[in-house]
Amino acid sequence: MRLRHTAALVGVTAATLMATSACGADGARTAAKAVDNADKIMAALARATDRTENVGSAEVRMTTEMPATGPVSMDGTYSWGHGFAFDVEMDTKAVRMQQVHAAAKTRMVFVNGAYYYEVDPQPSGPLKGKHWMKIDASAVFGDKGAQAFQGTSGAGSPAASMKALKYANNVDDLGKETVDGQSTTHYRAVVDKAHMGKFKDAYGDQNNVFGSMTGGSDSITMDIWVGAKDLPVRMKQRFGTAVVTMDFEKFGATAAIKAPPAAQTGDVTEQLKKSAAQQQQG
Repeated sequence: MRLRHTAALVGVTAATLMATSACGADGARTAAKAVDNADKIMAALARATDRTENVGSAEVRMTTEMPATGPVSMDGTYSWGHGFAFDVEMDTKAVRMQQVHAAAKTRMVFVNGAYYYEVDPQPSGPLKGKHWMKIDASAVFGDKGAQAFQGTSGAGSPAASMKALKYANNVDDLGKETVDGQSTTHYRAVVDKAHMGKFKDAYGDQNNVFGSMTGGSDSITMDIWVGAKDLPVRMKQRFGTAVVTMDFEKFGATAAIKAPPAAQTGDVTEQLKKSAAQQQQG
């Protein structure tokens, strides 16, 4: 099982809504300039941010693309009412998990800073008799990078990402576009490494699994299409060689996301860290 590639895919998926919540102390000056130059844009994004924060969850469709892996599609629920979490299904072959899961689709849960994959019970090793494989975020982003995503503040949620738009180097209104049959306004923002704050340890470090798969990231470009109800219809983020696109199908009224029972879970975090270290040394 290629744990290193599997974890990198998970990391890219999580990063889609964590990336632009990475802003440092200098952001306030940039925000003030943006408001001076583009009051209408910032007002529109502020309305969309408030609406998104209030709904607290959404059903989504997502596609992650990297040169080393190709596109991976996922469908499921994202929640940010009480901390960031998601529960999605994806193609088993696309994430190279056929060795541990025979079904065509694999369920993945992210909650409390860890990723859980649905697997078939194995005859030996850490997954012996287990139905879930656990990977701590530190195995994907490194110990310092993972600390950026800890806590229950909702960091990494769509609302947090949209709040961070005001700290971007520049935000542009690209005009009206139809997305998923809806009339939207397309906005684009760029956040450079200087404004990523503590998140630069996750995205800019080529020595962690995520960074080595994406080439590290000196900036993050975010596109957002806002619909008539002041809610995002689509988000797209680019960092390094990774591109993640998320379409919002329905907001609110989703089930709570919980971690699988500990007795049914096998933790492969340390094995993954050792594997990554060996590859870097080689």
